[in-house]
Amino acid sequence: MLQLRDVTLRLKRDGRTLAERFSFTLKKGDKAVLIGEEGNGKSTLLKYVYDPRSVEDYCEGEGQVLARGRLGYLPQSMDDALASLPLNAYFASHAHYLHTDVLAQLRIDPSFLLSKQTMGSLSGGERVKAQLCRILMEEPDILLLDEPTNDLDLDALLWLESFLQETRLPVLYISHDETLIENTASVIIHMEQLIRKTQCRITVSRETYREYLSRRRRQMDHQEQIAQKQRDDYRRQQQRWQQIYDRVDHEQRSLSRQDPHSGRLLKKKMHTVISTGKRLERQKEDFLEYPEEEEAILTRFDEDIRLPAGKTVLDWSLPCLQAGGRILAKDLHLSLSGGATVGIIGRNGAGKTTLLRCLWEELKQRKDITAAYMPQDYREVLDYRQTPVDHLAANYTKAEITRARTCLGSMRFTHEEMLSPIAGLSGGQRAKLLFLDMVLQRADVLLLDEPTRNFSPLSAPVVRRALRDFGGAIISISHDRKYLEEVCEVLYVLRPAGLHPAALD
Repeated sequence: MLQLRDVTLRLKRDGRTLAERFSFTLKKGDKAVLIGEEGNGKSTLLKYVYDPRSVEDYCEGEGQVLARGRLGYLPQSMDDALASLPLNAYFASHAHYLHTDVLAQLRIDPSFLLSKQTMGSLSGGERVKAQLCRILMEEPDILLLDEPTNDLDLDALLWLESFLQETRLPVLYISHDETLIENTASVIIHMEQLIRKTQCRITVSRETYREYLSRRRRQMDHQEQIAQKQRDDYRRQQQRWQQIYDRVDHEQRSLSRQDPHSGRLLKKKMHTVISTGKRLERQKEDFLEYPEEEEAILTRFDEDIRLPAGKTVLDWSLPCLQAGGRILAKDLHLSLSGGATVGIIGRNGAGKTTLLRCLWEELKQRKDITAAYMPQDYREVLDYRQTPVDHLAANYTKAEITRARTCLGSMRFTHEEMLSPIAGLSGGQRAKLLFLDMVLQRADVLLLDEPTRNFSPLSAPVVRRALRDFGGAIISISHDRKYLEEVCEVLYVLRPAGLHPAALD
């Protein structure tokens, strides 16, 4: 069992509160997911649960974390120090023959643990499996997983989903994969930042994700209806009161001085009218507030961006796709017409990212289109030392910078975040910055490597809608099942023999 008692987390940078006197108990068998918009503190809370000292550099924490048993923690990204470590050294202190049940559960061959291959050379799915394998060999009682779905191909994603469904250990995890959350979570912990990030709210609900969203929407709609009715009733009463007040006031002004008796009656009547008005004003204090809801906002591409369906955007061939001297695939061919949306899938390490870089090199110098690129590693196009405003100011006019500030605000960036180094932003905030960059460029061809991987499950539907409505052409790599189903009209799988038409099972 894991128990949090009155946990408060406050950022040192701007004093923003991420959690305030938050209490929660993770019970036996619970699969609890932390959700919320980018930068709301999900990873910080998970780190604090595992080791409060891990957040001391940037966050002040209070409250108790009581764990009955050993915690197993999978971080969001692998420690850089592990990249050069061979697998046999990584597992040197763990006798694999004593943990055959773990290997069977994770579907890992014992020879994998004895390999001299370095951790840094593994695919994303292999890295997650290796780290999770060592965690389970240490026999934890509770699992803490920070975005374990990042960098997983579809096969590995389905494996992780099955693992979460079958494990008997209680799990507290963060994920951006809506389908995985829908299929595995039994407890929803929703972290929100309200009123321009000046207030935090954490909601705990012991139900499935779909049930939570449905009930939340019904409650919000019901509260809004009541709040609106109260205000409509008040306006009608106020209008009626104003009519009575105006009539009595007019009668008072028209009254002759020779009629003191009527004057006294009208004065008394006006006193009653004024008292009624004050009583009406006091009613406003009891009005139900409109529901506070943190909306996932992403700026949209301009509607006038259109590529004719008959325009050939790409007719590309490559005899051999290579990386690091290794041949990844042969005989590649890809065609793209205006308005088309192409998705590329494939196992980890197949060369999808290398392929997209090649396509970017092919398209970025074209004068008849405006191509934009969103890499998997944002450092390829972002200088993390710059601020979001600095990054945009380097490419756009003063008027466009003003628009950019407005758009950043609509994307829930605070003033401090706009003027702080990009290195301090969350992955989702960096992704929003890249999307804004593409919008301001008025790009009509998008090359996207895992576009939804850093967006919360609440933001991802907005991203999908924006891309589905985009009038240009898109080539994207994704393992997000909802993205592939809703956005991609054509799907290819990358294999050693090239690109082949594919379909989601």
